[in-house]
Amino acid sequence: MSLVGFSAVATVTLLLCVLTGPDRDDLDEFYTGYGSLSPMRNGLAIAGDYISAATVLGTSGVIALFGYDGVVLALSTALSLMLLMFLLAEPLRNAGRFTMGDALTRRMPGGRSVRITASVVTLASLLPLMLVQLAGTGQLMGFILGFSGESMQTGCIVGVGALMISYAAIGGMKGTALIQILKIVLLLGSGLVVAALMLHRFDWNPGALFDAAAAGSGTGDASLASGLQFAGSASPGIDMISSHLTVVLGGACLPHITMRMYTADSARQVRRSMSWAVSAVALFVLVITVVGFGATALLGRAVVAGADPRGNTAYLLGTRAVFGAEVSTAETVLFTTVTTAIFLTVLASVAGMILACANSLAHDVFAARVREMTPRREMLLARLSAAAVGASAILLATLVQHHSLHPLITLSFCLGASAIAPALVYSLFWRRYTRTGLLATLIGGTVSVLVLMPGTNLVSGSPVAAFPDADFTWFPFTTTGLLSIPLGFLCGWLGTVSSGGARAEEQRRQYEAVEGWILAGAIRGRP
Repeated sequence: MSLVGFSAVATVTLLLCVLTGPDRDDLDEFYTGYGSLSPMRNGLAIAGDYISAATVLGTSGVIALFGYDGVVLALSTALSLMLLMFLLAEPLRNAGRFTMGDALTRRMPGGRSVRITASVVTLASLLPLMLVQLAGTGQLMGFILGFSGESMQTGCIVGVGALMISYAAIGGMKGTALIQILKIVLLLGSGLVVAALMLHRFDWNPGALFDAAAAGSGTGDASLASGLQFAGSASPGIDMISSHLTVVLGGACLPHITMRMYTADSARQVRRSMSWAVSAVALFVLVITVVGFGATALLGRAVVAGADPRGNTAYLLGTRAVFGAEVSTAETVLFTTVTTAIFLTVLASVAGMILACANSLAHDVFAARVREMTPRREMLLARLSAAAVGASAILLATLVQHHSLHPLITLSFCLGASAIAPALVYSLFWRRYTRTGLLATLIGGTVSVLVLMPGTNLVSGSPVAAFPDADFTWFPFTTTGLLSIPLGFLCGWLGTVSSGGARAEEQRRQYEAVEGWILAGAIRGRP
């Protein structure tokens, strides 16, 4: 039934992309869908982009294995979207048109070096997340369908990757938005039913569920207190702060999330869209909390860790365990819906990331080189870029599928928090910010992450590291955020204050000319 569900979803979603894709050479339609989605549908699309397969499977796994620390991680995920909603959403919508490069160059027209750097950072931050979800597709399909052959898993990666490329290249923004909406509705609907069944097993008493999870964790009440996930760290408390700071600042600043801000047609619409998105994500946090604790309560931590040391199968194991020994037809249909929703989550998430990368390459790199590029040619370049990015991701995913992928997830969030977040905050709100400061932020934040990341215990020195048999750990924390985030902001400040006086003053005046557009939405300006 799962295979039938996967096939049906792939067919229907591809048909949706064909029907809703741009039927003429209109860049606004391809890049933003003309802002035609209502606030509710746009908000659900934002939530769909934001809740990736890494969130569904990875965060629920952390909850199942480490209890309270996983709940804090899930709450940090929701808090990140709230931060975007209250601080950056409206200025981003006002400043940008199609890509992050548009938003960053609004205050300094003609910055081709900024656009190229922004495109490189977009690729660097999203490609690792694409690899994680593509590489995990083979393992996930093998777990659900019951096969373990390497050739079958590789075939699943290639097939799913080809679907994702088709979604991005054919459907554009509107097509991928409809897939995101379908995904979030399926994911939330099936998840709420599973969570309700889980609570019913414990007489609708969350306290009984948490007590049973503590008993099944093997650590007792320690699983209901903070610090279990970072117990092996030299400074568990600081390591936890660093990790959650990285998630809060980096999660919602990734380019495939910020590009959804440009689809809103007014400041009021972007506020209402973000309200729907935050509500959907908060509801899903409750779902994975119940299912994650339920998996540990019903099966025990040893069984969850035995299936996957990272706990990535906890959501599926908890769903299966809640049915009991005798599974009815209705429960079989529900499990099929859950697996199909997760399959669709992988498809939709990576399709959105491919679209963000393709848009950035076509609009910020190729179109910026030609003064008068026709819309037809730019759209063709965007579709070819989608194919190139997707093919590269498929190839790399087949090479890394047997390694621990957690460092790649962390790398994406660290780049979002250390390079993209400081650049957006400075660009949107600091009058003195200069082109030199912007380049220093993007380059300095990225380089600091790339230098520090290989020294963490996610890469070597632990059984679940990417290279478990080696040990070249020298950085004491799991994520780089505690050091790389301040470095990103510092590089931007140093680059700005070191800019020449005349040039800095000219760029300050350029910002003041568009400040009303960016902060108050006085005019929907165009680069």
